[in-house]
Amino acid sequence: MEPLSKFKQIIIFLGDIIVFYLSLILTLWLRYGNGFYGNLFDYHIGPFSVILAIWLLVFYIAGIYDLKNLKNDLEFEKKFWYSLLFNAGISTIFFYLSTNINIAPKTNLFIFIIIFGGLGYFYRQIINSILGKNEAATRILLIGNNRTTQEISEYLKNNTQLGYEIKFWMKDGLKDKEFEHLFQIIIANNINTIVIPAHIKKDFVSASLIYKTLLAGIDIMDLAALYELVFKKVPLSELEEVWFLENITKKHKIYEYIVNPLEYIMAFIMLIVLSPVLLIIALAVKLTSEGSAIFKQKRVGKNGQEFTIYKFRTMKIDAEKNGPQWANYFKDERATKIGKFLRASHLDELPQLMNILKGELSFIGPRPERPEFVASLKKEIPYYELRHLTKPGITGWAQINFRYSATVEEAYEKTQFDIYYIKNNSPFLDLSILLRTIKFIFTNN
Repeated sequence: MEPLSKFKQIIIFLGDIIVFYLSLILTLWLRYGNGFYGNLFDYHIGPFSVILAIWLLVFYIAGIYDLKNLKNDLEFEKKFWYSLLFNAGISTIFFYLSTNINIAPKTNLFIFIIIFGGLGYFYRQIINSILGKNEAATRILLIGNNRTTQEISEYLKNNTQLGYEIKFWMKDGLKDKEFEHLFQIIIANNINTIVIPAHIKKDFVSASLIYKTLLAGIDIMDLAALYELVFKKVPLSELEEVWFLENITKKHKIYEYIVNPLEYIMAFIMLIVLSPVLLIIALAVKLTSEGSAIFKQKRVGKNGQEFTIYKFRTMKIDAEKNGPQWANYFKDERATKIGKFLRASHLDELPQLMNILKGELSFIGPRPERPEFVASLKKEIPYYELRHLTKPGITGWAQINFRYSATVEEAYEKTQFDIYYIKNNSPFLDLSILLRTIKFIFTNN
């Protein structure tokens, strides 16, 4: 099922490339007629191919290749047109700053953007409709009824483009009166996947009956696995210790050995390059409010070890005179005027480059929490301490998929994303987080 989702994304991606070059051809034909073949086309193809790479990257960062966003609704249209507008600005800057190309396409670029906007929008409307209306590739028999199954059912009903459809739902689980007619239901509803909670596998009679469906070519999937595929997080309420033994392993050790020295080198270079900026910010913080420019705070890192994290101070010096408090990151009355700007721009995080040099932080990983909060969250949230199996990061999967947590409920949600990251950590996932963090810095969403 995951390969099918990737295949759909590749089709959309290749379609954008075709639309891009078709728009270029139409632009040159409108400007020069049939005579655009030859040198004119050769002059344009190179620079515009560079622009294509930038455009595709922007579209990816904006999230318009995510299947959950491929719906003909207002949210998708906003993402598409805002991305196109941003790409138009980038393209204009590129052509006017480049001195080693043989074209200066003021009119051509304007015509090209208009044509691509029309063709691209029309293409996306068609492909989104096709994805939404075709029969789902994964036709599900769902067994059980709890918060997790309800969340999945509601989401899949409103996002048919994902390729999943719940064809039959046995809400009473093993006690459902239809359970003994399992094979008839599968045939009548053309079902190819059965989704079951983990506890059903422990029932010998039911497990034997479901096992027999394998011989009919039916896929059997854990409820937790479907939840992870759909939401890109793990459902803590559905997991047991055996799940972690099977899924949280040391398989990424080699990747860590490679990335750690690279992070050290990158942090060192960034500290040198950004030193003038760091100095200006430090002076601004020091001159506009009482207290030190650098704020130090204890955090919990890998294997539960405490360390001191560094940030530019964004709050008044007496902000926690009544003890530790959850931070409402963007609407915190304790923040100074310059502090609000530093938080909104995320410049307050720059001193954490020192933590990377000390080996306490990575660029990417679960966000480290304060010891006072960790002590209580470990009691409130199951498996919370597993966040500490990996080195914490400046940014992470939870940060780009969820807001800053200010309650236990929100910390629970973020933990589901953090454990997903630990389970699926890879260079590709890290690259995806890095690119989407760039978007988050500029948009805060």
